Amino acid sequence: MRSLIQIQNKIISVSELGSFLETQKRMQNRIVFTNGCFDILHKGHVEYLAKAADLGDILVVGINSDASVKRQGKGDERPINAIDARATVLAALECVGAVIEFDDDTPLALIEIIQPDVLVKGADYDPKISDPNDSKYIVGREIVLEKGGSVEVIDFVPGFSTTNIVNKLQK
Repeated sequence: MRSLIQIQNKIISVSELGSFLETQKRMQNRIVFTNGCFDILHKGHVEYLAKAADLGDILVVGINSDASVKRQGKGDERPINAIDARATVLAALECVGAVIEFDDDTPLALIEIIQPDVLVKGADYDPKISDPNDSKYIVGREIVLEKGGSVEVIDFVPGFSTTNIVNKLQK
């Protein structure tokens, strides 16, 4: 049961975020933040998260609530896995330090609270784009850059995407 409790303890609520951040700052840990739906975890996700974690001391993953996923326009069948399942699988990864659910369309409010040292997204985004209306814009980039942090992108693993998996299963 120890292992399961350790996994469950990585899933934190917004109300627990303050004490979590206080601990990280006291330990002088560089906080890395990324976010996503992480509906059906696959090799591409695992490599992405491991590379993101290597950019600092602790990786915090913001995960879209079920309602937030629905609003992303990924299809009526999404999410396939409910938030509890998605958060548990993410928290089981050694490279993930904490998982926190958000219900907004973007993780901006979380980024404002967390004030990460490093903000990470996939390579379909561009850290140089400053226009929030551009589809390649990274939400929260100004917050991180203003405090001297960095905004990074990580290349995708070719051939791996949740959409491709769903399409393959439907055939």
